[in-house]
Amino acid sequence: MEDLQSLLEKINRDGVEKAEAEAKRIVDDAKAKAAAIVKEAQERADKAKADAERAAADYAKRAAESVGQAARDVVIGVRDAVSALLERILVQGVDRALADEKALTDLVAGAVKNLAGDGEVTCGPKVAAALQAALAGKKELSVTVDESLRSGFTVKVDGGRVEHTFTGDVIAAELAKRLRPDLAKLVIGG
Repeated sequence: MEDLQSLLEKINRDGVEKAEAEAKRIVDDAKAKAAAIVKEAQERADKAKADAERAAADYAKRAAESVGQAARDVVIGVRDAVSALLERILVQGVDRALADEKALTDLVAGAVKNLAGDGEVTCGPKVAAALQAALAGKKELSVTVDESLRSGFTVKVDGGRVEHTFTGDVIAAELAKRLRPDLAKLVIGG
C-alpha cells in the first residue's frame, strides 16, 4: 500500500510539476506576446507621432508661405491702388494746368518754335481762339479744333506723318511712369 501511496504521490507530483511547467510556459508565452504587442504599439505610436510632427511642420511651412504670399498680394494691391489714385490726381492736375490759356499757349510756342516747314496744332474748343491769336504770326502753322480733345494739344508736321501729342492723359501717363519707381520705394519701404 505504501508503494501505491508513493506511486500516487509520484503521479500527483509529476502531474503538478507538468501543470506548473505548462502554466509557466503559458505565462511566459503570454508575457512574450504582451511584450511584442506593447513593442508594436509603441512603434506605431512613434511612427504616428513622427508623421504628425512632419505634417505639422509641413502645415506650418505652407501657412508661412501663404502668409508671405498674402503679404505680397497686399503690397501689390496697395501699390496698384496708390498708383491708380496718383495717376487720376496727375491727370486732373495736368488737365487743370493745360486749361490755363496762357500756360497752354506758352507750351505750344515752346513745342513749335524750332519747327521748320508747315505744321498743324490741334486743340480743344476752349483754348482754340487763344492759340490762334498766339500763333497768328506763324503763317506756316494752322490751328484746328478737335471737339473730343479734353485738354492739351497735338502738333503734326511733315504733312501729318509726324505727330507729337501733349494731351493731359499722355503727359500724366509719362509723369506717372517716371514717378512709379520712387512711388514703389515709398509704398514698399525700400
